[in-house]
Amino acid sequence: MLSKRIIPCLDIKDGRTVKGVNFVGLRDAGDPVELAKLYAEEGADELVLLDITATHEKRKTVVELATKVAEQLNIPFTIGGGISSVEDAHAVLNAGADKISINSAAVKNPQLINELSEKFGSQCVVVAVDAKKINGQWFVHLNGGRIKTDLELFAWVQEAEKRGAGEILFTSMDHDGTKAGFADEALAKMNSLLNIPIIASGGAGNMEHIRNTFINGKSDAALAASIFHFKEISIPDLKKYLKDEGVNVRIV
Repeated sequence: MLSKRIIPCLDIKDGRTVKGVNFVGLRDAGDPVELAKLYAEEGADELVLLDITATHEKRKTVVELATKVAEQLNIPFTIGGGISSVEDAHAVLNAGADKISINSAAVKNPQLINELSEKFGSQCVVVAVDAKKINGQWFVHLNGGRIKTDLELFAWVQEAEKRGAGEILFTSMDHDGTKAGFADEALAKMNSLLNIPIIASGGAGNMEHIRNTFINGKSDAALAASIFHFKEISIPDLKKYLKDEGVNVRIV
């Protein structure tokens, strides 16, 4: 049985780690390279670094960031934000990232998932999905949650898997930054439809929420930001708690 993964997420804007609530109201949370190194030392299983303004401001992901982080880490890390071509992905992977995350670019050009998977292997391709529940139905949103689409969440993740996505990173916009728990019902449904790992994102407020997303949401990994950035929960304490609760996690 594969271990459940704990993944700190670093949302990066103008070279700094930031965190908001429901995708807005950003506040500074520190230097991304220093934080990445700290989390690796504490026992994080992977890291995700997302340049949250890259797509909106039409910038490319900072390859320099991938290089700096790769020099400090001994665990896998994913970089996303502004990756819209095989060339963009190659630059980031070549700089040391283990995986790339695509979101808006995949929705606008689904064939990109196929191209990246064929070129680099599905294990390198994470399709990130930001969705919001509207009148009882989940809809995919683009550009950091700014633009609603007509794409239904569950149909889209199934298409992404068919096209070669190796993992789905699902963020519930309704839960993001609220610290009220993950969208476990939606995650469990997604798990029943897919054969690839699902990373839960949006809503971690305490250790129980992370336990619940593994047990009730059937998530393969839990991604969190502010609870780690602002020292509310330490990774070693979290993993000990999960182990005691019968969740299979890797202890350093």
